[in-house]
Amino acid sequence: MALPSVIPQFHDKAQTADLALGAAGASAHLKARVTPSGLLATGGLVCGILLSVTALVWAATSVRRRHPVTSALRRR
Repeated sequence: MALPSVIPQFHDKAQTADLALGAAGASAHLKARVTPSGLLATGGLVCGILLSVTALVWAATSVRRRHPVTSALRRR
C-alpha cells in the first residue's frame, strides 16, 4: 500500500523571464526559464562561492587583525 505524498510537487512549475534590450543600433533578446529547484540549487552555489571567497580573503590578508574574537584567542 503506497502512502500519499504530503509534499506538493512544484518542481515542474517554471518561472520565465524575457528581456529585450536595444541601444545605438544593437539589440538583444534574452529568455530565461528556471524551476524552483533550480533556483534553490543556484542559491546554494552562490552561497558556497561567497563563503569560500570570504575564507580565502581572510586567510590571504597578512595585516594583523584587531577583531575582538581573534584578539581574545591570541591572548591565551
